[in-house]
Amino acid sequence: MTTPDPTEARIAALEAKIARLEGAVAPRPAPDWKHGAERFGLVGAWVLMILILGAFRPDQMFAWNSYATMLGSNAMVVVLTLALIVPLTTGDFDLSVASVMGLSSMTLAVLNVQMGIPIVPAILVVLVVGAIVGAVNAFFILYFGVASLIVTLGTGYFINGVILWISNSGTIAGVSMDLVRAVILTRLFGIPIGFYYALILALVLWYVFQHTALGRRLLFVGRGREVARLSGVNVTRMRTGALIASSVIAAFAGVLYTGMRGAADPSSALAFLLPAFAAAFLGSTAIYPGRFNALGSVVAVYFLSTGIMGLNFLGVSSFVQNLFYGGGLVIAVAISQLIRGRRPMD
Repeated sequence: MTTPDPTEARIAALEAKIARLEGAVAPRPAPDWKHGAERFGLVGAWVLMILILGAFRPDQMFAWNSYATMLGSNAMVVVLTLALIVPLTTGDFDLSVASVMGLSSMTLAVLNVQMGIPIVPAILVVLVVGAIVGAVNAFFILYFGVASLIVTLGTGYFINGVILWISNSGTIAGVSMDLVRAVILTRLFGIPIGFYYALILALVLWYVFQHTALGRRLLFVGRGREVARLSGVNVTRMRTGALIASSVIAAFAGVLYTGMRGAADPSSALAFLLPAFAAAFLGSTAIYPGRFNALGSVVAVYFLSTGIMGLNFLGVSSFVQNLFYGGGLVIAVAISQLIRGRRPMD
């Protein structure tokens, strides 16, 4: 006979108590249609944006090839965003994810091109490197009590120096075609296979966050660390695991990025940090409003990517991309905070 987990029982009891308290003071629940509009409003906005942009460029905005290319080319942005939402769920920021992605890409190129190591062992090595970076972040954040924002910012800059060192500040081309075929050349329904890797990862994280005890504990830690600790949750373990998982997933994004380009350069990965943050916060307003979630993040990445693609089709200058992502991040954070204030334990 299986012995019940006392920690799970305490968490469930505390959640039930919070729900009763909220029920006593909260206003009457919103109508179902309003809740549905909140959950899927971003999807509706995505469709509306396609229709509006398509009115000006129907031959491009309504062409399947445009979306097939966009879905594949932004797969690593999806993975990088998924890397971000894991520690964000526990209340930690990881500003080093883009640097880890660049380190993974460059290390993979060095191992495979310059040292002749086969691509599969090289991928395993870079995933281990990602785990080491996550462990280092966790050590300084949790052992010394330094804010995650400061630690990961410093780690990111340190990693950038390592990338310049191991690459001799130059691009390394000639990565194994096996990786290129496995990421971008092989297509299903016209979409590069890299998109499906990102989609599978999103579904795995969705299942973990929504349907497992681990996901509940991660969310509980993010909502209130002291309350979670008093309820028997090992907060240190949860935060450590989230930071390590974040770096490993970011390293996987670097693998996809290298496979898409067949090469690695020392600086381009940093440009994806802002889009990933914008998508993470925008995604927290959709599907499961008020919390960082994998499916909302996927929708947000491609909502933003569709906007950029449409603006490019209209011939808008490239600087608008920065305006779009920067403005999107500020608006997404503001909306996310409004939703969190209205739905504190959703």
